[in-house]
Amino acid sequence: MEARVTRLANGMTVVTDRMPHLRTAALGVWVGTGSRSELPEQNGITHLLEHMAFKGTHSRSARQIAEEIEAVGGELNASTSVEHTNYHARVLAEDVPLAVELIADILQNSVFDPEELAREKHVILQEIGAAHDTPDDKVFDLFQETAWSNQAIGRPILGTPETVLSFRPEDLRTYLSERYSAPELVLSAAGAVEHEAIVALAEQHFSGLPDRPASQASGAVYTGGTSHVERDLLEVQLVLGFEGKPYRAPDYYAVQVLASVMGGGMSSRLFQEIRERRGLCYAIYAFHWAFQDSGLFGVHAATGEEDIDELFPVLVDELGQAAQTIEQADVDRSKAQIRAGLMMSLESPAARAGQIARQLMIHGHVLTPEEIQARIDKVTLERLRSVAAETFAGAPTISVVGPPSVKLQASQVSARLNGEAAQAVGG
Repeated sequence: MEARVTRLANGMTVVTDRMPHLRTAALGVWVGTGSRSELPEQNGITHLLEHMAFKGTHSRSARQIAEEIEAVGGELNASTSVEHTNYHARVLAEDVPLAVELIADILQNSVFDPEELAREKHVILQEIGAAHDTPDDKVFDLFQETAWSNQAIGRPILGTPETVLSFRPEDLRTYLSERYSAPELVLSAAGAVEHEAIVALAEQHFSGLPDRPASQASGAVYTGGTSHVERDLLEVQLVLGFEGKPYRAPDYYAVQVLASVMGGGMSSRLFQEIRERRGLCYAIYAFHWAFQDSGLFGVHAATGEEDIDELFPVLVDELGQAAQTIEQADVDRSKAQIRAGLMMSLESPAARAGQIARQLMIHGHVLTPEEIQARIDKVTLERLRSVAAETFAGAPTISVVGPPSVKLQASQVSARLNGEAAQAVGG
């Protein structure tokens, strides 16, 4: 596979990855704006705009948009994240022009009808309510909010009921005109596609976009701390984390490997010690979220109220001991997991289209699988232990959703780790 990139005169980027053995294509427009681009009073507008794009244009009703894509057996959808929004389609090769034209239409010609807006606000309020009522969703929102207190990057992607209800059609139009400029957009396609044909479609349908760059999102300042939402639940939802690394950091891949070593599968250290050996929870895993200028390393576990007092110190001790006890076999196994996941994702045109779009937006160029593998291979045992020590010596973030009897504090973590992780950093 070899990605090809073309930048249009207005600054929009087109990237393709032809997969000649396929008869279908995945494509979409990725926008360099997400929830962290919002002002406090705008919280949730990016997500609402993504919803409203499908609710009618000057030439199509919401029903016509759905019927046109489904009449050819295709799919059309969208999603919003902290830093990006994407509008994507999956179609047969011969229907690629229709998919591009539909996406161009909803991004440039949406009418934002007040009645449709009122209905969609109601839908999003239900979505917010569902997230609030789902403890394992709520704990992650709480975790991000606590890690980046009072900052756009820490606010919920969905917004709040108050902000969502406040938005007017003119607010959506203003936000769209400010954020959806050509330099912020990437048209990405993978599968049964020809680069020149996709470029021609982009020039045909997106040449009228403004060429001014959008303003940059505010920088992230990690704060850490403890937050607890009291719920009368049978199990406690817990996320414990630390500041991670941004995408372009030299140690980005080392932290990815560290997350896999600690909690990347059933053979991981945390799963084996806490789930298998001690039976303190059904599942436990580690993760690393990277962003442009910061990141979060975290561990999620759910356990009974009667087990949290035993699980928590074991978890903290496992993290604190990692800098001394991670072995070469752990590193090799985790590298193999990441490598396999990378290669498997390359077989999906949808995953590939998303990967190459995000890589362009993050790095300014597409990373080949060989480049990514080389960066993973450079992670040594020595470097991994050092990164573990540095990461777990930092200020912790704890989020808990569960009974009020659960009393966990960031100071407990720091005190318990201070003699192990901090000493390793100094050494």
